Amino acid sequence: MTLHFTAEPPQRVLGFGGAPSHRAVPLYGTVTTRSIEQLAQATLAPHALMQRAGLSVARLTLALAPHAQTIWLACGPGNNGGDGLEAAMHLRQWGKSPVVTWLGLPDRTPADAKTAWQRAVDAGVTFALQPPGQFDFGIDALLGIGASTLASSDALPVRAIDGRMADWINSLNAARAPVLAVDAPTGLNVNTGQASALCVQASHTLSLVTLKPGLFTADGRDASGEIWLDTLGTACSDQPHAWLAGPPLPVQRRHASHKGSYGDVAVVGGAPGMTGAALLAARAALHAGAGRVFVTLLDAAAVAVDRQQPELMFRRLEALDLAAMTVVCGCGGATAMAEPLSKILTSAAHAVIDADGLNAIAADPQLRVKLAGRAAKGQSTILTPHPLEAARLLATSTAQIQQNRLRAAMQIASEMGCTVVLKGSGTVIAAPGQVPVINPTGNARLATAGTGDVLAGLVGARLATLFGKGAVGASDGAALAFRAACEAVYLHGQAADQWPTEPALTASALARILGGEKA
Repeated sequence: MTLHFTAEPPQRVLGFGGAPSHRAVPLYGTVTTRSIEQLAQATLAPHALMQRAGLSVARLTLALAPHAQTIWLACGPGNNGGDGLEAAMHLRQWGKSPVVTWLGLPDRTPADAKTAWQRAVDAGVTFALQPPGQFDFGIDALLGIGASTLASSDALPVRAIDGRMADWINSLNAARAPVLAVDAPTGLNVNTGQASALCVQASHTLSLVTLKPGLFTADGRDASGEIWLDTLGTACSDQPHAWLAGPPLPVQRRHASHKGSYGDVAVVGGAPGMTGAALLAARAALHAGAGRVFVTLLDAAAVAVDRQQPELMFRRLEALDLAAMTVVCGCGGATAMAEPLSKILTSAAHAVIDADGLNAIAADPQLRVKLAGRAAKGQSTILTPHPLEAARLLATSTAQIQQNRLRAAMQIASEMGCTVVLKGSGTVIAAPGQVPVINPTGNARLATAGTGDVLAGLVGARLATLFGKGAVGASDGAALAFRAACEAVYLHGQAADQWPTEPALTASALARILGGEKA
Protein backbone atom coordinates (compact mmCIF):
# COMPACT_ATOMS: atom_id res chain seq x y z
CA MET A 1 0.00 0.00 0.00
CA THR A 2 1.17 3.52 -0.81
CA LEU A 3 0.13 6.52 1.23
CA HIS A 4 0.25 10.03 -0.21
CA PHE A 5 0.28 13.41 1.50
CA THR A 6 -1.03 16.26 -0.61
CA ALA A 7 0.92 19.40 -1.26
CA GLU A 8 0.89 21.77 -4.23
CA PRO A 9 1.33 19.88 -6.50
CA PRO A 10 0.42 16.58 -4.78
CA GLN A 11 3.52 14.65 -3.76
CA ARG A 12 3.92 10.94 -3.18
CA VAL A 13 5.47 9.75 0.06
CA LEU A 14 7.04 6.29 -0.17
CA GLY A 15 8.09 4.26 2.84
CA PHE A 16 6.11 6.28 5.34
CA GLY A 17 5.94 5.93 9.07
CA GLY A 18 7.44 3.26 11.27
CA ALA A 19 6.74 1.14 14.29
CA PRO A 20 4.95 3.03 17.07
CA SER A 21 8.26 4.36 18.36
CA HIS A 22 9.54 5.25 14.88
CA ARG A 23 7.71 7.98 12.96
CA ALA A 24 4.29 6.50 13.47
CA VAL A 25 1.33 7.74 11.43
CA PRO A 26 -1.69 8.51 13.64
CA LEU A 27 -5.22 7.40 12.75
CA TYR A 28 -8.28 9.13 14.21
CA GLY A 29 -11.92 8.14 14.41
CA THR A 30 -14.88 10.30 13.48
CA VAL A 31 -15.40 11.83 16.94
CA THR A 32 -11.88 13.28 17.06
CA THR A 33 -12.04 14.31 13.42
CA ARG A 34 -15.27 16.21 13.97
CA SER A 35 -13.74 17.89 17.02
CA ILE A 36 -10.73 19.03 14.98
CA GLU A 37 -13.05 20.42 12.30
CA GLN A 38 -15.09 22.35 14.86
CA LEU A 39 -12.00 23.89 16.46
CA ALA A 40 -10.70 24.94 13.06
CA GLN A 41 -14.03 26.44 12.02
CA ALA A 42 -14.12 28.52 15.19
CA THR A 43 -10.93 30.31 14.17
CA LEU A 44 -11.36 30.48 10.38
CA ALA A 45 -13.51 32.70 8.21
CA PRO A 46 -16.99 31.30 7.41
CA HIS A 47 -16.95 28.45 4.90
CA ALA A 48 -13.12 28.46 4.76
CA LEU A 49 -12.62 24.80 5.72
CA MET A 50 -15.02 23.53 3.05
CA GLN A 51 -13.43 25.81 0.49
CA ARG A 52 -10.03 24.37 1.34
CA ALA A 53 -11.44 20.87 0.99
CA GLY A 54 -13.03 21.56 -2.38
CA LEU A 55 -9.84 23.12 -3.70
CA SER A 56 -7.85 20.08 -2.53
CA VAL A 57 -10.26 17.71 -4.29
CA ALA A 58 -10.02 19.71 -7.51
CA ARG A 59 -6.23 19.87 -7.41
CA LEU A 60 -5.91 16.14 -6.80
CA THR A 61 -8.34 15.44 -9.64
CA LEU A 62 -6.11 17.38 -12.02
CA ALA A 63 -3.02 15.59 -10.73
CA LEU A 64 -4.58 12.13 -11.12
CA ALA A 65 -6.31 12.74 -14.46
CA PRO A 66 -4.81 15.81 -16.15
CA HIS A 67 -6.40 14.99 -19.50
CA ALA A 68 -9.88 14.21 -18.19
CA GLN A 69 -12.52 16.54 -19.59
CA THR A 70 -15.94 15.30 -18.48
CA ILE A 71 -15.84 14.85 -14.71
CA TRP A 72 -18.87 13.52 -12.89
CA LEU A 73 -19.32 14.62 -9.29
CA ALA A 74 -21.90 12.60 -7.34
CA CYS A 75 -22.76 14.93 -4.44
CA GLY A 76 -24.74 14.11 -1.33
CA PRO A 77 -27.05 16.42 0.62
CA GLY A 78 -24.60 17.32 3.38
CA ASN A 79 -21.14 18.79 3.78
CA ASN A 80 -19.40 16.01 1.84
CA GLY A 81 -21.56 17.04 -1.08
CA GLY A 82 -20.53 20.63 -0.39
CA ASP A 83 -16.87 19.62 -0.80
CA GLY A 84 -17.81 18.20 -4.19
CA LEU A 85 -19.67 21.35 -5.20
CA GLU A 86 -16.64 23.47 -4.32
CA ALA A 87 -14.43 21.17 -6.39
CA ALA A 88 -16.83 21.44 -9.33
CA MET A 89 -16.58 25.23 -9.26
CA HIS A 90 -12.78 25.11 -9.51
CA LEU A 91 -12.80 22.47 -12.23
CA ARG A 92 -15.21 24.62 -14.27
CA GLN A 93 -13.00 27.67 -13.83
CA TRP A 94 -9.99 25.63 -14.97
CA GLY A 95 -11.63 24.71 -18.29
CA LYS A 96 -12.99 21.26 -17.41
CA SER A 97 -16.58 20.08 -17.93
CA PRO A 98 -17.84 19.03 -14.50
CA VAL A 99 -21.31 17.50 -14.30
CA VAL A 100 -22.90 17.52 -10.84
CA THR A 101 -25.69 15.25 -9.68
CA TRP A 102 -26.81 16.56 -6.30
CA LEU A 103 -29.12 15.04 -3.70
CA GLY A 104 -29.51 18.31 -1.81
CA LEU A 105 -31.91 21.24 -1.93
CA PRO A 106 -30.66 24.80 -1.41
CA ASP A 107 -33.16 25.56 1.34
CA ARG A 108 -32.49 22.32 3.24
CA THR A 109 -28.72 22.02 3.07
CA PRO A 110 -26.12 23.09 5.69
CA ALA A 111 -24.90 26.67 5.43
CA ASP A 112 -21.43 25.80 4.12
CA ALA A 113 -22.82 23.46 1.47
CA LYS A 114 -25.42 26.04 0.43
CA THR A 115 -22.66 28.57 -0.12
CA ALA A 116 -20.71 26.01 -2.16
CA TRP A 117 -23.82 25.33 -4.27
CA GLN A 118 -24.24 29.03 -5.01
CA ARG A 119 -20.57 29.36 -6.00
CA ALA A 120 -20.93 26.38 -8.35
CA VAL A 121 -24.07 27.84 -9.93
CA ASP A 122 -22.39 31.21 -10.38
CA ALA A 123 -19.43 29.51 -12.06
CA GLY A 124 -21.72 27.89 -14.63
CA VAL A 125 -21.37 24.30 -13.43
CA THR A 126 -23.75 21.89 -15.15
CA PHE A 127 -26.28 20.22 -12.82
CA ALA A 128 -28.08 17.05 -13.96
CA LEU A 129 -30.58 14.57 -12.57
CA GLN A 130 -28.68 11.58 -13.93
CA PRO A 131 -24.98 10.82 -14.40
CA PRO A 132 -23.47 11.58 -17.80
CA GLY A 133 -23.53 8.66 -20.21
CA GLN A 134 -19.74 8.74 -20.39
CA PHE A 135 -17.24 10.46 -18.16
CA ASP A 136 -13.45 10.51 -17.82
CA PHE A 137 -13.26 10.76 -14.04
CA GLY A 138 -15.72 10.20 -11.20
CA ILE A 139 -15.84 11.84 -7.78
CA ASP A 140 -17.75 10.28 -4.87
CA ALA A 141 -18.85 13.16 -2.63
CA LEU A 142 -22.02 11.47 -1.39
CA LEU A 143 -21.51 10.89 2.32
CA GLY A 144 -17.82 10.78 3.36
CA ILE A 145 -17.47 10.20 7.10
CA GLY A 146 -21.11 11.20 7.43
CA ALA A 147 -21.82 7.58 6.52
CA SER A 148 -20.11 6.34 9.67
CA THR A 149 -21.47 6.14 13.17
CA LEU A 150 -19.88 8.07 15.98
CA ALA A 151 -17.12 6.78 18.25
CA SER A 152 -16.10 3.17 17.58
CA SER A 153 -19.52 1.64 17.09
CA ASP A 154 -19.81 -1.62 15.17
CA ALA A 155 -22.84 -0.41 13.29
CA LEU A 156 -22.85 -0.06 9.54
CA PRO A 157 -23.37 3.37 7.96
CA VAL A 158 -26.32 5.05 9.64
CA ARG A 159 -27.77 6.64 6.52
CA ALA A 160 -29.81 4.40 4.26
CA ILE A 161 -28.24 3.85 0.85
CA ASP A 162 -31.10 3.53 -1.57
CA GLY A 163 -32.87 5.32 -4.40
CA ARG A 164 -30.75 7.65 -6.49
CA MET A 165 -27.74 7.34 -4.17
CA ALA A 166 -27.71 3.57 -4.67
CA ASP A 167 -28.04 4.02 -8.43
CA TRP A 168 -25.13 6.45 -8.50
CA ILE A 169 -22.91 4.14 -6.46
CA ASN A 170 -23.63 1.33 -8.90
CA SER A 171 -22.79 3.67 -11.79
CA LEU A 172 -19.49 4.69 -10.17
CA ASN A 173 -18.56 1.06 -9.54
CA ALA A 174 -19.49 -0.02 -13.06
CA ALA A 175 -17.50 2.73 -14.77
CA ARG A 176 -14.10 2.15 -16.29
CA ALA A 177 -13.05 5.65 -15.32
CA PRO A 178 -11.02 6.25 -12.12
CA VAL A 179 -13.04 7.25 -9.06
CA LEU A 180 -11.88 9.56 -6.27
CA ALA A 181 -13.70 9.26 -2.93
CA VAL A 182 -13.86 12.45 -0.89
CA ASP A 183 -12.87 11.69 2.73
CA ALA A 184 -14.12 8.09 2.52
CA PRO A 185 -15.83 5.78 0.05
CA THR A 186 -19.57 6.01 0.53
CA GLY A 187 -20.79 2.93 2.40
CA LEU A 188 -17.59 2.39 4.43
CA ASN A 189 -17.51 2.80 8.20
CA VAL A 190 -14.23 4.66 8.67
CA ASN A 191 -14.00 3.71 12.35
CA THR A 192 -14.05 -0.04 11.73
CA GLY A 193 -13.48 -0.70 8.04
CA GLN A 194 -16.78 -2.52 7.66
CA ALA A 195 -18.54 -1.89 4.36
CA SER A 196 -22.25 -1.98 3.74
CA ALA A 197 -23.69 -4.22 1.04
CA LEU A 198 -23.45 -1.27 -1.36
CA CYS A 199 -20.14 0.57 -1.13
CA VAL A 200 -18.14 2.70 -3.54
CA GLN A 201 -15.01 0.94 -4.76
CA ALA A 202 -12.69 3.90 -5.30
CA SER A 203 -9.37 3.92 -7.10
CA HIS A 204 -8.25 6.81 -4.85
CA THR A 205 -9.44 8.29 -1.56
CA LEU A 206 -8.60 11.79 -0.34
CA SER A 207 -8.89 11.67 3.43
CA LEU A 208 -9.49 15.14 4.86
CA VAL A 209 -8.23 16.53 8.19
CA THR A 210 -7.15 13.08 9.50
CA LEU A 211 -6.46 9.55 8.36
CA LYS A 212 -9.13 7.15 9.62
CA PRO A 213 -8.47 3.57 10.81
CA GLY A 214 -11.24 2.00 8.74
CA LEU A 215 -9.47 2.98 5.53
CA PHE A 216 -6.71 0.49 6.34
CA THR A 217 -8.38 -2.64 7.69
CA ALA A 218 -11.25 -5.06 6.96
CA ASP A 219 -13.02 -3.86 3.77
CA GLY A 220 -11.28 -0.51 3.82
CA ARG A 221 -8.26 -1.31 1.70
CA ASP A 222 -10.34 -2.75 -1.15
CA ALA A 223 -12.82 0.13 -1.05
CA SER A 224 -10.32 2.99 -0.71
CA GLY A 225 -7.66 2.30 -3.33
CA GLU A 226 -4.64 4.57 -2.99
CA ILE A 227 -5.02 6.88 -0.04
CA TRP A 228 -4.13 10.57 0.10
CA LEU A 229 -4.23 12.94 3.06
CA ASP A 230 -4.79 16.68 3.28
CA THR A 231 -5.07 18.03 6.82
CA LEU A 232 -6.49 21.32 5.41
CA GLY A 233 -4.11 23.21 7.68
CA THR A 234 -5.47 21.68 10.89
CA ALA A 235 -3.51 19.97 13.65
CA CYS A 236 -4.27 17.51 16.43
CA SER A 237 -2.40 16.57 19.61
CA ASP A 238 -4.97 14.04 20.88
CA GLN A 239 -4.07 10.40 21.36
CA PRO A 240 -4.88 8.57 18.14
CA HIS A 241 -7.45 5.81 17.79
CA ALA A 242 -4.71 3.64 16.24
CA TRP A 243 -1.30 3.91 14.60
CA LEU A 244 -0.42 2.97 11.04
CA ALA A 245 2.77 0.89 11.04
CA GLY A 246 5.72 1.38 8.76
CA PRO A 247 9.10 -0.22 8.07
CA PRO A 248 11.06 -1.01 11.22
CA LEU A 249 14.57 0.22 11.78
CA PRO A 250 17.08 -2.31 10.42
CA VAL A 251 18.55 -4.72 12.94
CA GLN A 252 22.25 -4.02 13.38
CA ARG A 253 24.21 -7.23 13.92
CA ARG A 254 27.50 -6.46 15.62
CA HIS A 255 30.65 -8.02 14.25
CA ALA A 256 31.62 -9.16 17.74
CA SER A 257 28.55 -11.34 18.23
CA HIS A 258 27.68 -15.02 18.09
CA LYS A 259 24.60 -17.22 17.67
CA GLY A 260 23.71 -16.77 21.31
CA SER A 261 23.39 -13.05 20.70
CA TYR A 262 20.27 -13.60 18.61
CA GLY A 263 18.30 -16.03 20.73
CA ASP A 264 17.03 -19.58 20.54
CA VAL A 265 13.68 -20.44 18.96
CA ALA A 266 11.93 -23.76 19.54
CA VAL A 267 9.04 -24.70 17.22
CA VAL A 268 6.58 -27.17 18.73
CA GLY A 269 3.88 -28.60 16.47
CA GLY A 270 3.50 -30.83 13.45
CA ALA A 271 1.07 -33.58 14.43
CA PRO A 272 0.72 -36.57 12.06
CA GLY A 273 -0.04 -35.36 8.55
CA MET A 274 0.87 -31.75 9.38
CA THR A 275 4.61 -31.74 10.02
CA GLY A 276 5.06 -29.31 7.13
CA ALA A 277 3.46 -26.50 9.14
CA ALA A 278 6.05 -26.79 11.92
CA LEU A 279 8.91 -27.02 9.43
CA LEU A 280 7.72 -23.88 7.63
CA ALA A 281 7.67 -21.96 10.91
CA ALA A 282 11.12 -23.28 11.82
CA ARG A 283 12.62 -22.40 8.44
CA ALA A 284 11.14 -18.91 8.66
CA ALA A 285 12.63 -18.40 12.12
CA LEU A 286 16.04 -19.50 10.85
CA HIS A 287 15.99 -17.29 7.74
CA ALA A 288 14.69 -14.36 9.79
CA GLY A 289 17.83 -14.35 11.91
CA ALA A 290 17.30 -16.45 15.04
CA GLY A 291 20.60 -17.69 16.45
CA ARG A 292 19.48 -21.33 16.75
CA VAL A 293 16.23 -23.06 15.88
CA PHE A 294 15.02 -26.28 17.45
CA VAL A 295 12.06 -28.38 16.31
CA THR A 296 9.83 -30.62 18.39
CA LEU A 297 7.43 -32.59 16.19
CA LEU A 298 4.27 -34.09 17.67
CA ASP A 299 4.38 -36.88 15.08
CA ALA A 300 6.58 -39.50 16.73
CA ALA A 301 7.05 -41.30 13.42
CA ALA A 302 8.38 -38.23 11.57
CA VAL A 303 11.95 -38.19 10.33
CA ALA A 304 14.02 -36.09 12.74
CA VAL A 305 15.85 -34.11 10.09
CA ASP A 306 14.97 -31.48 7.53
CA ARG A 307 17.09 -32.34 4.50
CA GLN A 308 16.35 -28.97 2.90
CA GLN A 309 17.30 -27.13 6.08
CA PRO A 310 19.87 -29.22 7.98
CA GLU A 311 20.59 -26.33 10.37
CA LEU A 312 17.35 -27.16 12.20
CA MET A 313 17.91 -29.24 15.32
CA PHE A 314 15.27 -31.77 16.34
CA ARG A 315 14.67 -32.38 20.05
CA ARG A 316 12.12 -33.87 22.37
CA LEU A 317 10.18 -31.29 24.39
CA GLU A 318 11.65 -32.42 27.71
CA ALA A 319 15.16 -31.84 26.35
CA LEU A 320 14.55 -28.16 25.74
CA ASP A 321 15.35 -25.41 28.23
CA LEU A 322 12.06 -23.59 27.69
CA ALA A 323 12.85 -20.95 30.29
CA ALA A 324 15.66 -19.66 28.08
CA MET A 325 13.83 -19.84 24.75
CA THR A 326 11.22 -18.29 22.53
CA VAL A 327 8.75 -21.08 21.80
CA VAL A 328 6.57 -20.98 18.67
CA CYS A 329 3.78 -23.48 19.11
CA GLY A 330 0.56 -24.61 17.48
CA CYS A 331 1.56 -24.80 13.80
CA GLY A 332 0.00 -28.04 12.60
CA GLY A 333 -0.49 -29.19 16.18
CA ALA A 334 -4.06 -30.54 15.85
CA THR A 335 -5.55 -31.90 19.10
CA ALA A 336 -2.11 -33.15 20.18
CA MET A 337 -1.14 -29.57 21.00
CA ALA A 338 -3.03 -29.26 24.30
CA GLU A 339 -0.68 -31.36 26.44
CA PRO A 340 2.66 -29.73 25.48
CA LEU A 341 1.01 -26.31 25.51
CA SER A 342 0.35 -26.59 29.22
CA LYS A 343 4.08 -26.98 29.89
CA ILE A 344 4.99 -24.23 27.44
CA LEU A 345 2.63 -21.73 29.07
CA THR A 346 4.13 -22.52 32.46
CA SER A 347 7.81 -22.58 31.51
CA ALA A 348 8.64 -20.73 28.29
CA ALA A 349 10.29 -17.34 28.68
CA HIS A 350 8.64 -16.10 25.51
CA ALA A 351 5.87 -17.75 23.53
CA VAL A 352 4.25 -17.26 20.15
CA ILE A 353 0.98 -19.17 19.97
CA ASP A 354 -0.61 -19.87 16.61
CA ALA A 355 -3.26 -22.08 14.99
CA ASP A 356 -4.05 -25.18 17.04
CA GLY A 357 -2.39 -23.68 20.10
CA LEU A 358 -5.08 -20.99 19.97
CA ASN A 359 -7.81 -23.56 19.45
CA ALA A 360 -6.57 -25.48 22.50
CA ILE A 361 -6.71 -22.32 24.63
CA ALA A 362 -10.21 -21.53 23.38
CA ALA A 363 -11.40 -25.00 24.41
CA ASP A 364 -9.66 -25.34 27.80
CA PRO A 365 -10.33 -22.86 30.65
CA GLN A 366 -7.24 -24.06 32.53
CA LEU A 367 -4.99 -23.16 29.63
CA ARG A 368 -6.60 -19.72 29.53
CA VAL A 369 -5.77 -19.21 33.21
CA LYS A 370 -2.14 -20.20 32.63
CA LEU A 371 -1.94 -17.86 29.65
CA ALA A 372 -3.37 -14.92 31.60
CA GLY A 373 -0.84 -15.53 34.40
CA ARG A 374 2.25 -15.30 32.24
CA ALA A 375 2.53 -11.51 32.24
CA ALA A 376 2.76 -11.36 36.04
CA LYS A 377 5.77 -13.68 35.87
CA GLY A 378 7.54 -11.52 33.29
CA GLN A 379 6.90 -14.01 30.49
CA SER A 380 5.99 -12.44 27.17
CA THR A 381 3.33 -13.92 24.89
CA ILE A 382 2.14 -13.17 21.37
CA LEU A 383 -1.04 -14.70 19.95
CA THR A 384 -1.48 -14.78 16.15
CA PRO A 385 -5.15 -15.63 15.39
CA HIS A 386 -6.96 -15.29 12.11
CA PRO A 387 -10.58 -14.10 12.43
CA LEU A 388 -12.05 -17.58 13.00
CA GLU A 389 -9.52 -18.39 15.73
CA ALA A 390 -10.18 -14.98 17.29
CA ALA A 391 -13.91 -15.77 17.25
CA ARG A 392 -13.24 -19.02 19.12
CA LEU A 393 -11.18 -17.20 21.74
CA LEU A 394 -14.01 -14.72 22.33
CA ALA A 395 -16.84 -17.26 21.92
CA THR A 396 -18.41 -15.25 19.12
CA SER A 397 -18.67 -15.37 15.33
CA THR A 398 -16.20 -14.47 12.62
CA ALA A 399 -18.66 -11.85 11.37
CA GLN A 400 -18.64 -10.16 14.78
CA ILE A 401 -14.84 -10.10 14.79
CA GLN A 402 -14.74 -8.52 11.33
CA GLN A 403 -17.32 -5.88 12.25
CA ASN A 404 -14.74 -4.21 14.50
CA ARG A 405 -11.29 -5.74 14.20
CA LEU A 406 -9.64 -3.13 16.41
CA ARG A 407 -12.03 -3.76 19.26
CA ALA A 408 -11.74 -7.54 18.91
CA ALA A 409 -7.94 -7.48 19.02
CA MET A 410 -7.93 -5.17 22.04
CA GLN A 411 -10.47 -7.34 23.85
CA ILE A 412 -8.38 -10.49 23.41
CA ALA A 413 -5.24 -8.64 24.50
CA SER A 414 -6.96 -7.30 27.60
CA GLU A 415 -8.57 -10.57 28.64
CA MET A 416 -5.42 -12.65 28.13
CA GLY A 417 -2.75 -10.16 29.08
CA CYS A 418 -0.63 -10.48 25.94
CA THR A 419 0.12 -9.09 22.51
CA VAL A 420 -2.38 -10.08 19.82
CA VAL A 421 -1.84 -10.18 16.06
CA LEU A 422 -5.28 -10.33 14.44
CA LYS A 423 -4.45 -11.38 10.90
CA GLY A 424 -6.30 -10.36 7.78
CA SER A 425 -6.54 -7.37 5.47
CA GLY A 426 -5.02 -4.63 7.59
CA THR A 427 -3.62 -6.89 10.34
CA VAL A 428 -4.21 -5.39 13.80
CA ILE A 429 -1.61 -5.61 16.56
CA ALA A 430 -2.87 -4.90 20.08
CA ALA A 431 -1.51 -5.20 23.63
CA PRO A 432 -2.61 -4.05 27.09
CA GLY A 433 -1.80 -0.39 27.61
CA GLN A 434 -0.84 0.18 23.97
CA VAL A 435 -2.63 2.08 21.23
CA PRO A 436 -3.31 -0.59 18.59
CA VAL A 437 -1.39 -0.68 15.34
CA ILE A 438 -2.75 -1.42 11.85
CA ASN A 439 -0.31 -2.91 9.37
CA PRO A 440 -0.43 -1.53 5.80
CA THR A 441 1.69 -4.15 4.01
CA GLY A 442 0.67 -7.44 2.40
CA ASN A 443 -1.67 -8.49 -0.38
CA ALA A 444 -3.78 -11.38 -1.62
CA ARG A 445 -0.70 -13.39 -2.59
CA LEU A 446 -0.54 -14.34 1.10
CA ALA A 447 -3.88 -16.15 0.76
CA THR A 448 -2.21 -19.53 0.40
CA ALA A 449 -1.54 -22.40 2.78
CA GLY A 450 1.39 -22.05 5.15
CA THR A 451 1.98 -18.30 5.07
CA GLY A 452 0.56 -18.00 8.58
CA ASP A 453 3.10 -20.58 9.79
CA VAL A 454 5.84 -18.49 8.20
CA LEU A 455 4.55 -15.42 10.05
CA ALA A 456 4.59 -17.30 13.36
CA GLY A 457 8.22 -18.28 12.80
CA LEU A 458 9.13 -14.73 11.82
CA VAL A 459 7.47 -13.31 14.93
CA GLY A 460 9.37 -15.86 17.03
CA ALA A 461 12.69 -14.94 15.45
CA ARG A 462 12.08 -11.21 15.90
CA LEU A 463 11.17 -11.77 19.54
CA ALA A 464 14.15 -14.04 20.21
CA THR A 465 16.56 -11.64 18.51
CA LEU A 466 15.39 -8.64 20.51
CA PHE A 467 15.57 -10.50 23.82
CA GLY A 468 18.76 -12.32 22.86
CA LYS A 469 20.69 -9.10 22.91
CA GLY A 470 19.99 -8.75 26.61
CA ALA A 471 19.18 -5.09 26.22
CA VAL A 472 15.99 -5.14 28.29
CA GLY A 473 14.75 -6.49 31.56
CA ALA A 474 11.58 -8.37 32.39
CA SER A 475 9.72 -5.12 33.01
CA ASP A 476 10.24 -4.21 29.35
CA GLY A 477 9.12 -7.58 28.05
CA ALA A 478 5.56 -6.64 27.14
CA ALA A 479 6.65 -3.56 25.19
CA LEU A 480 9.34 -5.55 23.40
CA ALA A 481 6.86 -8.27 22.45
CA PHE A 482 4.57 -5.60 20.99
CA ARG A 483 7.45 -4.17 19.01
CA ALA A 484 8.52 -7.60 17.74
CA ALA A 485 4.98 -8.33 16.55
CA CYS A 486 4.63 -4.99 14.74
CA GLU A 487 7.96 -5.40 12.98
CA ALA A 488 7.43 -9.02 11.99
CA VAL A 489 3.96 -8.39 10.56
CA TYR A 490 5.25 -5.47 8.52
CA LEU A 491 8.18 -7.45 7.10
CA HIS A 492 5.97 -10.46 6.30
CA GLY A 493 3.58 -8.30 4.29
CA GLN A 494 6.41 -6.34 2.69
CA ALA A 495 7.89 -9.57 1.33
CA ALA A 496 4.58 -10.27 -0.42
CA ASP A 497 4.39 -6.71 -1.76
CA GLN A 498 7.84 -7.07 -3.29
CA TRP A 499 7.10 -10.49 -4.79
CA PRO A 500 7.70 -10.68 -8.54
CA THR A 501 4.91 -11.44 -10.98
CA GLU A 502 6.36 -14.93 -11.39
CA PRO A 503 6.70 -17.37 -9.72
CA ALA A 504 3.61 -17.76 -7.56
CA LEU A 505 4.12 -17.05 -3.87
CA THR A 506 4.39 -20.20 -1.79
CA ALA A 507 5.01 -20.41 1.93
CA SER A 508 8.30 -22.29 1.55
CA ALA A 509 9.63 -19.67 -0.88
CA LEU A 510 8.40 -16.89 1.40
CA ALA A 511 10.33 -18.39 4.31
CA ARG A 512 13.53 -18.42 2.26
CA ILE A 513 13.42 -14.78 1.15
CA LEU A 514 13.21 -13.54 4.73
CA GLY A 515 16.98 -13.90 4.75
CA GLY A 516 17.42 -11.95 1.54
CA GLU A 517 17.24 -14.81 -0.95
CA LYS A 518 15.43 -14.00 -4.19
CA ALA A 519 12.01 -15.51 -4.87
